[in-house]
Amino acid sequence: MKIIDKIQRHREEEERLKWEGTFAQYLDILRERPEVAQTAHSRIYNMIKDAGVVEEGGKKRYLFFEDQIFGLEEAIERLVEEYFHSAAKRLDVKKRILLLMGPVSGGKSTLVTLLKRGLEKYTRTDRGAVYAIKDCPMHEDPLHLIPHHMRGDFFKEFGIRIEGNLSPLNMMRLEKDYGGRIEDVMVERIFLSEDRRVGVGTFSPSDPKSQDIADLTGSIDFSTIAEFGSESDPRAYRFDGELNKANRGLMEFQEMLKCDEKFLWHLLSLTQEGNFKAGRFALISADEMIVAHTNEAEYKSFISNKKNEALHSRIIVMPIPYNLKVSEEERIYKKMILESDIADVHIAPHALKIAATFTILTRLKESEKGHVDVLKKMKLYDGQNVEGFNTQDVIELKKEFADEGMNGIDPRYVINRISSAIIRKELTSINALDVLRSIKDGLSQHASISQDDKEKYLNYISLARKEYDEMAKKEVQKAFVYSYEESAKTLMDNYLDNVEAYCNKNKLRDPLTGEEMSPDEKLMRSIEEQIGISENAKKAFREEILIRISAYARKGKKFDYHSHDRLREAIQKKLFADLKDVVKITTSTKTPDENQLKKINEVIARLIDEYGYNSTSANDLLKYVGSLLNR
Repeated sequence: MKIIDKIQRHREEEERLKWEGTFAQYLDILRERPEVAQTAHSRIYNMIKDAGVVEEGGKKRYLFFEDQIFGLEEAIERLVEEYFHSAAKRLDVKKRILLLMGPVSGGKSTLVTLLKRGLEKYTRTDRGAVYAIKDCPMHEDPLHLIPHHMRGDFFKEFGIRIEGNLSPLNMMRLEKDYGGRIEDVMVERIFLSEDRRVGVGTFSPSDPKSQDIADLTGSIDFSTIAEFGSESDPRAYRFDGELNKANRGLMEFQEMLKCDEKFLWHLLSLTQEGNFKAGRFALISADEMIVAHTNEAEYKSFISNKKNEALHSRIIVMPIPYNLKVSEEERIYKKMILESDIADVHIAPHALKIAATFTILTRLKESEKGHVDVLKKMKLYDGQNVEGFNTQDVIELKKEFADEGMNGIDPRYVINRISSAIIRKELTSINALDVLRSIKDGLSQHASISQDDKEKYLNYISLARKEYDEMAKKEVQKAFVYSYEESAKTLMDNYLDNVEAYCNKNKLRDPLTGEEMSPDEKLMRSIEEQIGISENAKKAFREEILIRISAYARKGKKFDYHSHDRLREAIQKKLFADLKDVVKITTSTKTPDENQLKKINEVIARLIDEYGYNSTSANDLLKYVGSLLNR
């Protein structure tokens, strides 16, 4: 479908969704769909829940945040359950400001933006529909028209609680335009939009001397005073402050704790009582979720000031730390690159993973328990198996430091360094070594990094480099072994014959001489040792292999080279160890012979076709691994 056709369809859909009718007709809608009258907090919670919830191992994953927020599942689960869910149930939590606290580039702003964009879409669905008094600048809830003495009867009939009072402007309009006939007041469906300032407000602090409180609460329209005769006439007031416009939805305070005090005090009654003071009017009701974000240093400074105690008690702080999973950090970089102008540059496999390895190491705290180093901790957090550790160990490690993830290198720094390497050297292909080199060069230019941290980070770069060395060797190993696939299968068959004879306490028959011989213990151990199978564990491992073979046989399936991951890894490593001299010569020789050249080309083709390299990065990898093997 062409873009013009899509624009036309969108316009038609907008027209279809519009609705306008009397208050009496609106009540008919409520009878059929009482969820229409939900509060702002309830609407946000239902929006998140309706997007889908997946339960895994007793944890909840909210699909609303998928593909945008990475590695913060625990923080998001706490945020949704402890704040949004509780607030949706009208518990006292809804009378609190939600303050997201965390380091720079940790996802706070992204999270708030997701909520805003989500609300804009959700209010265009039946479940998220919002209705307001027609032409009201604050998009006021039509149910405010019901007088207080009738609200008990209304609850009995509809099962809906009404909170808030009719605004001064709509109170005047009810009398002057409708003669007090509530049922005739016009109601319309509205769609929340930050751009149109409908139900989504944003407030950013600026110079306290020049910023006016009117930015929050609206102001007097002096040009109309002569017409209406008084500053207390609601028609002479512009209800266009951010608190006015955010009614029915969400109000974001950017860097809230940097705001001048006079702006913050307005939030006291808004959070606790659901209203705020504007002009020469009675308190104005507003139903909006207030979300703010700040960093840890500013928050500590804020709570240490005794003058802020009243506001502090009306804040719920949700820590939003950095992601601590390598695989999720890699996804963050991929997303940032796709959104940039360097998306067409070839990034070799493992380059982003190694960058993520360094970044996560800077965010982790070294355990004081002594039995786990920071590298093992990183792998455990990423869900990898580390010998000697289990799930309970991971839980205990996460409990050790409550503030883990609140410091370290941010994703923007890494992307900046990748961009710098590409642009400075005009590269069309970049690998893990290019990235680590650029990160290292950038540390000296990073003003906020102390000398102690710099030394620590240089050590983490070395650790990341060692991780890459192992990955690079393994990658080339797999590519070379593929050329010796038949040798690998033969070696495995030989191993399995010996394992079967060992477990069944049988002898093997020599295929040439026909004489009986004992299982080849030396061969079996040379393979098992490649994956760390100890002398004590060899019997259990071999029996486990035999059980797997029997299980395959019962199902009528053939046990082959790809049927057991650890055994295949062991065979590959053993074969690679036997081939190491061949690989050394092939990858490092400057003038390869015809046979060596053929082998190099086969390996390069495999790296390109199956592992995601291009010709430049594949050749760089072979040269690098050759240099590693020759050290």
